[in-house]
Amino acid sequence: MNARQIFLLIAAVGLTPIALSYGTVPQASLKFLFDIPLHGTNVTHIFRAIMGLYFALIIFWILGARSEKLTRPALFSLTVFMFGLAAGRTLSLLLDGMPHWLLFVYLILEILFGAVGLWMLKTMRKSE
Repeated sequence: MNARQIFLLIAAVGLTPIALSYGTVPQASLKFLFDIPLHGTNVTHIFRAIMGLYFALIIFWILGARSEKLTRPALFSLTVFMFGLAAGRTLSLLLDGMPHWLLFVYLILEILFGAVGLWMLKTMRKSE
């Protein structure tokens, strides 16, 4: 297993608890973590859909870690996903102000993981 595949597994493992916190019992976990009260089926539905999106990508990253044929596409999806989340959080910082400290940590991690993914893709091109 190479460094790119290990990186994909680290991202998959790291995002699993976040995905679970968004969708397993969002009324409890989001209230506990961020003091966000959730009311109604529609809000719960949205957070469970977000969990599904996270798990779809997590599965793809695991497949990319197991198959060299899928490593590059998995790294592309990881990079786009992380930078996409970071862009949305940055916009929220500018428009809404500072969020809960853990959400700010997520922003830093998303930027770092996106940057590492981009670097790995660039070095992958040079070595092939």
